[in-house]
Amino acid sequence: MSIELREIVAEDKEFLFAVYASTRADEMQLLDWQAAQKETFLRMQFNAQHKYYTENYPGANFQVILMDDQPVGRLYTHRRENEIRIMDIALLPENRGRGIGTILLKKILAEAAMLNQTVTLHVERYNPALLFYERLGFCLVDDKGVYYFMKWLPEAVGEQADA
Repeated sequence: MSIELREIVAEDKEFLFAVYASTRADEMQLLDWQAAQKETFLRMQFNAQHKYYTENYPGANFQVILMDDQPVGRLYTHRRENEIRIMDIALLPENRGRGIGTILLKKILAEAAMLNQTVTLHVERYNPALLFYERLGFCLVDDKGVYYFMKWLPEAVGEQADA
């Protein structure tokens, strides 16, 4: 399995929308809306999210995750002076649980450790990925209601090796 990243291009918009929509599928099943209403709502939310990210994270990396040269997800990161912010990581459902996220996050954590930087992210409190982040050494910093703000510290690498 070959995992690579490439910068997004305009032609990726429909793929990126599909990835985004897949992350909201469980939520959408709870709504008594017609398919067209759900799609309109999701496109509006997708566009608003992308606008927010581009306006609030200047210089961020917006990348498509490729597995064996096929697009399977997205990874959005913002590198700051002392921090790497994982803005978003999402995979299409059929590619979840295959180790792709682990590979990518371990690369980011290794980069941060080498540069003595923290890695931060927001995760919904009921997102199954929360346990994954905790296993990688992320700790809760702030409970923001729907979201948790979590941080990984470079010192955690040595502590995990000692455990």
